Amino acid sequence: MNGTTLRRTARGTGGGPGVQGTACESTTGDGASALAGPAPRNADGEGTLVLAAHGTRSAAGEATLARLADEVRAQRPGHRVELAYLEISRPLLADVLDAAHGPVTVVPLLLAGGYHVHIDLPAVVERVRPDAVLARHLGPHPVLAEALARRLTEAGLRAHHDIVLGAAGSSDPAALADVRGTAQHLAVLLGRPVTAAFASGGAPSLAQAVKPGTAIASYLLAPGFFHDRLLDAGADLVTAPLGTEVAELAWLRHDEARCAVTHR
Repeated sequence: MNGTTLRRTARGTGGGPGVQGTACESTTGDGASALAGPAPRNADGEGTLVLAAHGTRSAAGEATLARLADEVRAQRPGHRVELAYLEISRPLLADVLDAAHGPVTVVPLLLAGGYHVHIDLPAVVERVRPDAVLARHLGPHPVLAEALARRLTEAGLRAHHDIVLGAAGSSDPAALADVRGTAQHLAVLLGRPVTAAFASGGAPSLAQAVKPGTAIASYLLAPGFFHDRLLDAGADLVTAPLGTEVAELAWLRHDEARCAVTHR
């Protein structure tokens, strides 16, 4: 660690297609992107990408996140990728950051903003590895809408279903707005209404939004407490969590962060 100031990328509604380490992109609020020059190459190979998840008491949830990290590694062989957790699960983010080699980029495995994104995670990075680059959280982004649409098709979505985007929820209005942004992306993609609803914190609640004939698109990364709440909500169908579907987006957020530093 060299004690330099924690660097964050600008917040917006997301970028465009995956860069795959060949070009930097500038992004616009609607998900469009434009090439902005060559992608950065770190002095120590490609550095380390740290995937920062919240943590879960679900063994199935931890296994899903481990598979996600494996898929992220598989997309760029030879690039160091480490999975870490803010709490509950191990290894903890602070321990992984302390041991990480070379330039470090932290990508939050979090679908919306809120306390963990804006307070908790940055505080850990600033305390343990202030030279790290902290990327934007995953959503909203059109890639997520595409993945959700695939999950709905796999689960048996029909024309008569009302669609609910089921999310964990938050006391932070900005986090709820992030979820509603993804619901809007999904509605445009499917050409039909999508209602964002929340398992804990935020309105409408699952109880208010789910009725007979509802299909829930699970806006969660892995099984666990909140996905169980979706399964118990009384919908006709509930999709599987996103899991490995977000691997490409994790690299996109990594590239956005590295390019933002390079082109400052």
